[in-house]
Amino acid sequence: MKDVVTAVLGGGQGSRLWPLTKFRAKPAVPIAGKFRLIDVAISNSLHAGIEKVFVLTQFNSASLHRHIAQTYRFDLFSPGFVNILSAEQSLENRDWYQGNADAVRQNLGRLEASGVRDVVILSGDQLYLMDLERFVRRHRESEADLTVAVKAVPRSQAKSLGVLRMDGTGRLVRFVEKPSDDDLIEELMLDEETLAATELEAQPGELLASMGIYIFRFEVLHQLLAESDKDDFGSQVIPGALDEHRVFGFLHRGYWRDIGTIPSFHQANLEMTLPVPPLDLYHPDYPIYTHPRFLPGSKVTQCDIRESILCDGSIISGSSVSRSIVGVRGVVRPDAVVEESIIMGATAFAATAGQSGEPAGVGRGCELRRTIVDFDASIGEGARLINESGVKEADEENYSIRDGIIVIPRKAVIPPGTVI
Repeated sequence: MKDVVTAVLGGGQGSRLWPLTKFRAKPAVPIAGKFRLIDVAISNSLHAGIEKVFVLTQFNSASLHRHIAQTYRFDLFSPGFVNILSAEQSLENRDWYQGNADAVRQNLGRLEASGVRDVVILSGDQLYLMDLERFVRRHRESEADLTVAVKAVPRSQAKSLGVLRMDGTGRLVRFVEKPSDDDLIEELMLDEETLAATELEAQPGELLASMGIYIFRFEVLHQLLAESDKDDFGSQVIPGALDEHRVFGFLHRGYWRDIGTIPSFHQANLEMTLPVPPLDLYHPDYPIYTHPRFLPGSKVTQCDIRESILCDGSIISGSSVSRSIVGVRGVVRPDAVVEESIIMGATAFAATAGQSGEPAGVGRGCELRRTIVDFDASIGEGARLINESGVKEADEENYSIRDGIIVIPRKAVIPPGTVI
Protein backbone atom coordinates (compact mmCIF):
# COMPACT_ATOMS: atom_id res chain seq x y z
CA MET A 1 0.00 0.00 0.00
CA LYS A 2 3.02 2.31 0.09
CA ASP A 3 2.47 3.42 -3.51
CA VAL A 4 -1.27 3.99 -3.08
CA VAL A 5 -2.84 7.34 -2.12
CA THR A 6 -6.40 8.23 -1.27
CA ALA A 7 -8.21 11.30 -2.57
CA VAL A 8 -11.36 12.07 -0.59
CA LEU A 9 -13.85 14.26 -2.41
CA GLY A 10 -15.27 16.89 -0.09
CA GLY A 11 -18.43 17.38 -2.12
CA GLY A 12 -20.25 20.44 -3.32
CA GLN A 13 -22.40 22.96 -1.53
CA GLY A 14 -24.55 20.32 0.17
CA SER A 15 -27.85 22.09 -0.49
CA ARG A 16 -29.89 18.90 0.04
CA LEU A 17 -28.50 18.64 3.60
CA TRP A 18 -29.37 22.24 4.43
CA PRO A 19 -29.48 23.56 7.18
CA LEU A 20 -26.93 21.04 8.52
CA THR A 21 -24.52 22.41 5.91
CA LYS A 22 -25.24 26.05 6.72
CA PHE A 23 -21.96 26.38 8.63
CA ARG A 24 -20.04 23.26 7.56
CA ALA A 25 -19.04 21.15 4.58
CA LYS A 26 -20.90 17.87 4.01
CA PRO A 27 -17.98 15.69 5.21
CA ALA A 28 -17.98 17.61 8.52
CA VAL A 29 -21.60 16.73 9.32
CA PRO A 30 -21.76 14.67 12.56
CA ILE A 31 -22.87 11.04 12.32
CA ALA A 32 -23.74 8.39 14.93
CA GLY A 33 -23.31 10.83 17.80
CA LYS A 34 -19.56 11.33 17.99
CA PHE A 35 -18.09 10.97 14.49
CA ARG A 36 -17.94 13.13 11.37
CA LEU A 37 -18.70 11.76 7.92
CA ILE A 38 -15.09 12.40 6.83
CA ASP A 39 -13.95 9.97 9.54
CA VAL A 40 -15.56 7.10 7.62
CA ALA A 41 -13.53 7.61 4.44
CA ILE A 42 -10.26 8.26 6.26
CA SER A 43 -10.73 5.31 8.62
CA ASN A 44 -11.41 2.91 5.74
CA SER A 45 -8.19 4.13 4.12
CA LEU A 46 -6.11 3.75 7.28
CA HIS A 47 -7.45 0.22 7.92
CA ALA A 48 -6.06 -0.78 4.51
CA GLY A 49 -2.63 0.63 5.33
CA ILE A 50 -3.10 3.58 2.97
CA GLU A 51 -1.62 6.40 5.05
CA LYS A 52 -1.30 9.11 2.40
CA VAL A 53 -4.66 10.83 2.24
CA PHE A 54 -5.67 14.03 0.46
CA VAL A 55 -9.00 15.70 1.24
CA LEU A 56 -10.29 17.97 -1.55
CA THR A 57 -12.53 20.70 -0.17
CA GLN A 58 -14.26 23.84 -1.39
CA PHE A 59 -17.40 24.96 0.50
CA ASN A 60 -17.65 25.92 4.20
CA SER A 61 -14.48 23.99 4.95
CA ALA A 62 -13.22 25.75 8.12
CA SER A 63 -14.74 23.28 10.61
CA LEU A 64 -13.65 20.32 8.43
CA HIS A 65 -10.08 21.63 8.39
CA ARG A 66 -10.12 22.07 12.15
CA HIS A 67 -11.44 18.55 12.74
CA ILE A 68 -8.82 16.95 10.49
CA ALA A 69 -6.00 18.97 12.07
CA GLN A 70 -7.10 17.93 15.57
CA THR A 71 -7.66 14.28 14.72
CA TYR A 72 -5.15 12.86 12.23
CA ARG A 73 -1.61 13.32 13.49
CA PHE A 74 1.04 10.78 12.51
CA ASP A 75 4.27 10.23 14.43
CA LEU A 76 7.66 11.46 13.26
CA PHE A 77 8.68 8.02 12.02
CA SER A 78 5.69 7.53 9.72
CA PRO A 79 5.38 8.87 6.15
CA GLY A 80 1.62 9.11 6.65
CA PHE A 81 -0.42 12.29 6.40
CA VAL A 82 -3.90 13.66 5.87
CA ASN A 83 -3.50 16.81 3.77
CA ILE A 84 -6.27 19.23 2.88
CA LEU A 85 -6.34 20.52 -0.70
CA SER A 86 -8.72 23.46 -0.92
CA ALA A 87 -9.76 25.01 -4.20
CA GLU A 88 -7.29 27.78 -4.94
CA GLN A 89 -6.42 30.19 -7.70
CA SER A 90 -3.09 30.05 -9.49
CA LEU A 91 -1.47 31.63 -12.52
CA GLU A 92 -2.64 28.67 -14.60
CA ASN A 93 -6.15 28.37 -13.18
CA ARG A 94 -8.55 30.83 -11.57
CA ASP A 95 -11.65 28.63 -11.35
CA TRP A 96 -13.31 26.81 -8.48
CA TYR A 97 -13.66 23.04 -8.74
CA GLN A 98 -16.22 22.46 -11.49
CA GLY A 99 -16.99 18.87 -10.47
CA ASN A 100 -15.44 15.87 -8.72
CA ALA A 101 -13.21 14.99 -11.69
CA ASP A 102 -12.11 18.60 -12.08
CA ALA A 103 -11.19 18.69 -8.38
CA VAL A 104 -8.83 15.75 -8.93
CA ARG A 105 -7.55 17.26 -12.20
CA GLN A 106 -6.51 20.47 -10.46
CA ASN A 107 -4.48 18.43 -7.95
CA LEU A 108 -2.82 15.87 -10.25
CA GLY A 109 0.58 17.44 -9.60
CA ARG A 110 0.25 16.97 -5.85
CA LEU A 111 -0.85 13.35 -6.26
CA GLU A 112 2.03 12.62 -8.63
CA ALA A 113 4.57 14.12 -6.24
CA SER A 114 3.87 11.38 -3.71
CA GLY A 115 5.22 8.58 -5.95
CA VAL A 116 1.85 7.01 -6.58
CA ARG A 117 0.97 3.88 -8.55
CA ASP A 118 -2.76 3.74 -7.81
CA VAL A 119 -5.22 6.39 -6.60
CA VAL A 120 -8.21 5.43 -4.47
CA ILE A 121 -10.99 7.99 -4.84
CA LEU A 122 -13.56 8.09 -2.03
CA SER A 123 -16.57 10.26 -1.31
CA GLY A 124 -16.60 12.24 1.91
CA ASP A 125 -20.34 11.91 2.49
CA GLN A 126 -20.98 8.15 2.57
CA LEU A 127 -21.37 5.65 5.40
CA TYR A 128 -19.83 2.17 5.00
CA LEU A 129 -16.99 -0.13 6.01
CA MET A 130 -14.99 -1.65 3.15
CA ASP A 131 -11.83 -3.73 2.89
CA LEU A 132 -9.93 -1.32 0.63
CA GLU A 133 -6.82 -3.51 0.71
CA ARG A 134 -8.80 -6.33 -0.93
CA PHE A 135 -10.24 -3.77 -3.35
CA VAL A 136 -6.72 -2.67 -4.40
CA ARG A 137 -5.55 -6.27 -4.65
CA ARG A 138 -8.46 -7.21 -6.94
CA HIS A 139 -7.77 -4.10 -9.05
CA ARG A 140 -4.16 -5.17 -9.58
CA GLU A 141 -4.95 -8.86 -10.14
CA SER A 142 -7.35 -7.85 -12.93
CA GLU A 143 -4.68 -5.60 -14.45
CA ALA A 144 -7.40 -2.97 -14.50
CA ASP A 145 -6.91 0.63 -15.51
CA LEU A 146 -9.93 1.60 -13.45
CA THR A 147 -12.03 -0.36 -10.95
CA VAL A 148 -15.43 0.81 -9.74
CA ALA A 149 -16.95 -0.34 -6.45
CA VAL A 150 -20.47 -1.53 -7.17
CA LYS A 151 -23.44 -2.66 -5.13
CA ALA A 152 -26.70 -4.40 -5.98
CA VAL A 153 -29.65 -2.05 -5.41
CA PRO A 154 -33.42 -2.28 -5.93
CA ARG A 155 -35.02 -0.70 -8.96
CA SER A 156 -36.46 2.11 -6.83
CA GLN A 157 -32.95 3.56 -6.37
CA ALA A 158 -31.80 3.28 -9.99
CA LYS A 159 -32.72 6.81 -11.11
CA SER A 160 -30.51 8.42 -8.47
CA LEU A 161 -27.36 6.36 -9.08
CA GLY A 162 -24.95 5.38 -11.82
CA VAL A 163 -26.16 2.01 -13.14
CA LEU A 164 -23.88 -0.43 -14.93
CA ARG A 165 -23.56 -3.85 -16.49
CA MET A 166 -20.62 -6.28 -16.17
CA ASP A 167 -19.64 -9.28 -18.27
CA GLY A 168 -18.65 -12.68 -16.91
CA THR A 169 -15.09 -11.54 -16.16
CA GLY A 170 -16.20 -8.55 -14.10
CA ARG A 171 -15.39 -6.04 -16.81
CA LEU A 172 -17.79 -3.12 -17.24
CA VAL A 173 -19.50 -3.08 -20.62
CA ARG A 174 -22.03 -0.34 -19.96
CA PHE A 175 -22.43 2.60 -17.58
CA VAL A 176 -25.39 5.00 -17.40
CA GLU A 177 -25.47 7.85 -14.88
CA LYS A 178 -28.90 8.32 -13.25
CA PRO A 179 -31.00 6.71 -16.00
CA SER A 180 -34.45 8.27 -16.35
CA ASP A 181 -35.87 6.02 -19.07
CA ASP A 182 -37.83 3.05 -17.68
CA ASP A 183 -37.06 0.89 -20.72
CA LEU A 184 -33.33 1.47 -20.21
CA ILE A 185 -33.63 0.55 -16.55
CA GLU A 186 -35.43 -2.66 -17.54
CA GLU A 187 -32.60 -3.43 -19.94
CA LEU A 188 -29.97 -3.00 -17.21
CA MET A 189 -31.79 -5.10 -14.60
CA LEU A 190 -30.17 -8.36 -13.54
CA ASP A 191 -31.85 -11.54 -14.75
CA GLU A 192 -31.29 -15.14 -13.70
CA GLU A 193 -29.11 -15.89 -16.73
CA THR A 194 -26.78 -12.96 -15.98
CA LEU A 195 -26.60 -13.86 -12.31
CA ALA A 196 -25.68 -17.46 -13.16
CA ALA A 197 -22.95 -16.32 -15.55
CA THR A 198 -21.38 -13.80 -13.18
CA GLU A 199 -22.03 -15.54 -9.83
CA LEU A 200 -23.14 -12.24 -8.36
CA GLU A 201 -24.82 -12.32 -4.95
CA ALA A 202 -27.90 -10.38 -6.03
CA GLN A 203 -31.56 -10.95 -6.80
CA PRO A 204 -33.27 -10.94 -10.19
CA GLY A 205 -34.73 -7.48 -10.82
CA GLU A 206 -31.97 -5.67 -8.94
CA LEU A 207 -29.38 -3.49 -10.66
CA LEU A 208 -25.67 -2.92 -10.18
CA ALA A 209 -24.93 0.65 -9.14
CA SER A 210 -21.72 2.59 -8.75
CA MET A 211 -20.89 3.55 -5.16
CA GLY A 212 -18.83 6.55 -6.26
CA ILE A 213 -15.68 4.76 -5.06
CA TYR A 214 -12.93 4.18 -7.62
CA ILE A 215 -9.34 3.00 -8.07
CA PHE A 216 -7.34 4.41 -10.99
CA ARG A 217 -3.88 3.56 -12.21
CA PHE A 218 -2.29 6.97 -11.90
CA GLU A 219 -1.08 7.06 -15.51
CA VAL A 220 -4.62 6.36 -16.73
CA LEU A 221 -6.12 8.92 -14.35
CA HIS A 222 -3.66 11.52 -15.61
CA GLN A 223 -4.47 10.67 -19.23
CA LEU A 224 -8.24 10.75 -18.73
CA LEU A 225 -8.21 14.09 -16.93
CA ALA A 226 -5.25 16.05 -18.28
CA GLU A 227 -6.22 15.42 -21.89
CA SER A 228 -9.90 16.38 -21.53
CA ASP A 229 -12.20 18.92 -19.93
CA LYS A 230 -14.59 16.37 -18.40
CA ASP A 231 -15.66 17.50 -14.94
CA ASP A 232 -17.63 14.54 -13.53
CA PHE A 233 -16.55 10.93 -13.03
CA GLY A 234 -19.99 9.30 -13.16
CA SER A 235 -21.56 11.05 -16.11
CA GLN A 236 -18.47 11.73 -18.25
CA VAL A 237 -15.14 10.14 -17.33
CA ILE A 238 -16.18 6.54 -16.66
CA PRO A 239 -18.61 6.08 -19.60
CA GLY A 240 -15.96 7.53 -21.89
CA ALA A 241 -13.28 5.14 -20.59
CA LEU A 242 -15.13 1.88 -21.27
CA ASP A 243 -14.05 1.43 -24.88
CA GLU A 244 -10.35 2.29 -24.59
CA HIS A 245 -9.46 1.13 -21.08
CA ARG A 246 -9.81 -1.93 -18.88
CA VAL A 247 -12.63 -0.96 -16.51
CA PHE A 248 -13.73 -3.55 -13.94
CA GLY A 249 -16.27 -3.73 -11.12
CA PHE A 250 -15.68 -4.72 -7.49
CA LEU A 251 -18.82 -5.95 -5.74
CA HIS A 252 -19.33 -4.64 -2.21
CA ARG A 253 -21.64 -6.87 -0.17
CA GLY A 254 -21.79 -4.89 3.05
CA TYR A 255 -23.68 -1.84 4.26
CA TRP A 256 -23.47 1.38 2.26
CA ARG A 257 -25.49 4.55 2.39
CA ASP A 258 -25.10 7.85 0.60
CA ILE A 259 -25.80 10.62 3.14
CA GLY A 260 -27.04 13.13 0.59
CA THR A 261 -30.37 14.27 2.03
CA ILE A 262 -31.95 15.00 5.41
CA PRO A 263 -34.17 11.85 5.27
CA SER A 264 -31.18 9.60 4.43
CA PHE A 265 -29.13 11.26 7.21
CA HIS A 266 -31.95 10.78 9.72
CA GLN A 267 -32.56 7.15 8.73
CA ALA A 268 -28.86 6.24 8.78
CA ASN A 269 -28.48 7.60 12.31
CA LEU A 270 -31.57 5.84 13.63
CA GLU A 271 -30.38 2.54 12.13
CA MET A 272 -27.38 2.81 14.45
CA THR A 273 -29.68 2.50 17.46
CA LEU A 274 -31.07 -0.91 16.44
CA PRO A 275 -30.10 -3.91 18.61
CA VAL A 276 -28.22 -5.31 15.60
CA PRO A 277 -27.42 -2.31 13.40
CA PRO A 278 -26.67 -2.84 9.69
CA LEU A 279 -23.31 -1.09 10.16
CA ASP A 280 -21.27 -2.60 12.98
CA LEU A 281 -19.60 0.25 14.88
CA TYR A 282 -18.37 -2.31 17.41
CA HIS A 283 -16.25 -4.34 14.98
CA PRO A 284 -12.81 -4.76 16.62
CA ASP A 285 -10.94 -4.67 13.31
CA TYR A 286 -12.69 -1.66 11.78
CA PRO A 287 -12.96 1.15 14.33
CA ILE A 288 -13.95 4.58 13.03
CA TYR A 289 -11.33 7.08 14.14
CA THR A 290 -12.30 10.55 15.29
CA HIS A 291 -11.16 13.45 17.43
CA PRO A 292 -10.44 12.24 21.02
CA ARG A 293 -12.26 14.61 23.35
CA PHE A 294 -11.30 13.17 26.77
CA LEU A 295 -14.82 13.61 28.15
CA PRO A 296 -16.46 11.88 31.11
CA GLY A 297 -19.00 9.14 30.51
CA SER A 298 -22.72 9.74 30.09
CA LYS A 299 -24.67 10.62 33.25
CA VAL A 300 -28.20 9.20 33.41
CA THR A 301 -30.58 9.89 36.30
CA GLN A 302 -34.00 8.20 36.62
CA CYS A 303 -34.64 7.88 32.88
CA ASP A 304 -36.41 5.53 30.51
CA ILE A 305 -33.85 4.82 27.74
CA ARG A 306 -34.69 2.45 24.89
CA GLU A 307 -32.68 1.60 21.75
CA SER A 308 -30.61 4.77 21.93
CA ILE A 309 -27.00 5.94 21.79
CA LEU A 310 -25.73 8.24 24.54
CA CYS A 311 -22.34 9.79 23.82
CA ASP A 312 -19.48 11.02 26.01
CA GLY A 313 -20.27 13.89 28.33
CA SER A 314 -24.05 13.73 27.83
CA ILE A 315 -26.40 14.39 30.76
CA ILE A 316 -29.92 12.94 30.68
CA SER A 317 -32.14 13.60 33.70
CA GLY A 318 -35.63 12.26 34.49
CA SER A 319 -36.60 11.97 30.83
CA SER A 320 -37.68 9.42 28.24
CA VAL A 321 -35.39 8.76 25.25
CA SER A 322 -36.28 6.12 22.66
CA ARG A 323 -34.63 5.19 19.34
CA SER A 324 -32.60 8.39 19.45
CA ILE A 325 -29.03 9.66 19.66
CA VAL A 326 -27.76 12.13 22.23
CA GLY A 327 -24.37 13.40 21.06
CA VAL A 328 -21.31 14.66 22.92
CA ARG A 329 -22.15 16.96 25.85
CA GLY A 330 -25.83 16.71 24.93
CA VAL A 331 -28.28 17.71 27.67
CA VAL A 332 -31.84 16.42 28.05
CA ARG A 333 -33.61 17.94 31.06
CA PRO A 334 -36.35 16.41 33.29
CA ASP A 335 -39.77 15.38 31.95
CA ALA A 336 -38.64 15.62 28.31
CA VAL A 337 -39.72 13.03 25.74
CA VAL A 338 -37.35 12.37 22.82
CA GLU A 339 -38.35 9.89 20.12
CA GLU A 340 -36.62 9.06 16.80
CA SER A 341 -34.52 12.19 17.15
CA ILE A 342 -30.88 13.23 16.93
CA ILE A 343 -29.53 15.64 19.55
CA MET A 344 -26.05 16.48 18.29
CA GLY A 345 -24.96 18.00 21.59
CA ALA A 346 -22.76 20.97 22.41
CA THR A 347 -19.26 22.22 21.65
CA ALA A 348 -18.58 22.91 25.34
CA PHE A 349 -20.11 22.19 28.74
CA ALA A 350 -22.62 24.89 29.73
CA ALA A 351 -22.74 26.10 26.12
CA THR A 352 -25.30 28.74 25.20
CA ALA A 353 -27.25 29.24 22.00
CA GLY A 354 -26.16 32.14 19.81
CA GLN A 355 -26.27 35.57 21.48
CA SER A 356 -29.34 34.72 23.56
CA GLY A 357 -27.55 33.25 26.55
CA GLU A 358 -30.10 30.40 26.61
CA PRO A 359 -28.56 27.10 27.72
CA ALA A 360 -27.98 24.60 24.92
CA GLY A 361 -29.88 21.33 24.96
CA VAL A 362 -33.44 20.10 25.42
CA GLY A 363 -35.43 21.96 28.06
CA ARG A 364 -37.66 20.64 30.82
CA GLY A 365 -40.95 19.12 29.66
CA CYS A 366 -40.13 19.25 25.94
CA GLU A 367 -41.45 16.76 23.41
CA LEU A 368 -39.37 15.93 20.31
CA ARG A 369 -40.36 13.47 17.59
CA ARG A 370 -38.44 12.95 14.32
CA THR A 371 -36.30 15.99 15.03
CA ILE A 372 -32.63 16.83 14.39
CA VAL A 373 -31.12 19.37 16.78
CA ASP A 374 -27.73 20.72 15.67
CA PHE A 375 -24.89 21.73 18.00
CA ASP A 376 -25.44 24.43 20.64
CA ALA A 377 -29.14 24.86 19.86
CA SER A 378 -31.56 25.61 22.69
CA ILE A 379 -35.02 24.01 22.92
CA GLY A 380 -37.00 26.07 25.42
CA GLU A 381 -38.99 24.60 28.28
CA GLY A 382 -42.25 22.96 27.25
CA ALA A 383 -41.62 23.21 23.50
CA ARG A 384 -43.28 20.55 21.35
CA LEU A 385 -41.37 19.69 18.14
CA ILE A 386 -43.64 17.04 16.66
CA ASN A 387 -44.68 18.45 13.25
CA GLU A 388 -48.25 18.54 14.48
CA SER A 389 -49.64 19.67 11.10
CA GLY A 390 -47.75 17.07 9.06
CA VAL A 391 -45.86 19.66 7.01
CA LYS A 392 -43.51 18.13 4.42
CA GLU A 393 -41.29 21.11 3.57
CA ALA A 394 -40.72 24.45 5.33
CA ASP A 395 -38.05 27.05 6.02
CA GLU A 396 -38.49 29.40 8.97
CA GLU A 397 -36.12 31.65 10.88
CA ASN A 398 -35.11 29.10 13.50
CA TYR A 399 -36.10 25.75 11.97
CA SER A 400 -36.63 23.86 8.72
CA ILE A 401 -38.71 20.83 7.79
CA ARG A 402 -37.47 18.31 5.23
CA ASP A 403 -39.77 15.43 4.23
CA GLY A 404 -41.58 15.84 7.56
CA ILE A 405 -38.37 15.86 9.64
CA ILE A 406 -37.82 18.97 11.79
CA VAL A 407 -34.27 20.37 11.68
CA ILE A 408 -33.06 22.93 14.23
CA PRO A 409 -29.92 24.69 12.94
CA ARG A 410 -26.75 25.21 14.92
CA LYS A 411 -27.10 27.76 17.78
CA ALA A 412 -30.79 28.33 17.00
CA VAL A 413 -33.18 29.19 19.83
CA ILE A 414 -36.67 27.68 20.11
CA PRO A 415 -38.60 29.79 22.66
CA PRO A 416 -40.36 28.11 25.59
CA GLY A 417 -43.80 26.71 24.77
CA THR A 418 -43.24 26.72 20.99
CA VAL A 419 -45.25 24.17 19.01
CA ILE A 420 -43.98 23.06 15.60
